[in-house]
Amino acid sequence: MSYLKWFWHRFEECFIVILLITMTLVTFSYVVFNNLYNVFFELADKFPATTSFAEPTGEFIMTLAQDMTWSLAVTKACFGWLIFLGASYGVRVGGHIGVDAVVKKLSKKSQRVVGFLAAATCIAYALMIALASYEWIEAMYISDIGADDLHQFHIKLWHIGIIMPIGFGLIALRFIEVLVKIALGKQSALGLADESHDALKLAQGDTK
Repeated sequence: MSYLKWFWHRFEECFIVILLITMTLVTFSYVVFNNLYNVFFELADKFPATTSFAEPTGEFIMTLAQDMTWSLAVTKACFGWLIFLGASYGVRVGGHIGVDAVVKKLSKKSQRVVGFLAAATCIAYALMIALASYEWIEAMYISDIGADDLHQFHIKLWHIGIIMPIGFGLIALRFIEVLVKIALGKQSALGLADESHDALKLAQGDTK
């Protein structure tokens, strides 16, 4: 079981990295191609001897840039996947900012009660959105609508949107883990990030 958990954690992290790399490479390539062809056209103008090489190269790169109308759609799709996978990952590592100044003034037992209720509320919300989004994805699957600017890759709208029920399902699973830890007394709250505490630590570090 621990091996499967380790594998899932590494897979989750690797998939997030792959999405970030894809977004970066696609955007970088589009910007390069969209500006590089002018270099070759200017080279052909200034040095006529290079025309036979520079002009065809410039035209080829310009064609590549014009054909990359899908680049923005790919970047948006990757960003959408990154949001929902990142949300569940944030719950796992305690990356979400916590607003719990009042809760911290309570006793440990009261903090556990509040944390338990908060985790249960988050689970209910995540499952509700997951089920609702699944019905939405099912409707898109039946209608078989193609994704904008990605039809040449045979990508449908539901292929991109399927991350929504998956993402909220993962969020629910993460909060179930939190709920179990609170019930077992391993933690007393949701385990969210304390931005004010981190800022205070940084300030104290600067004064040393």
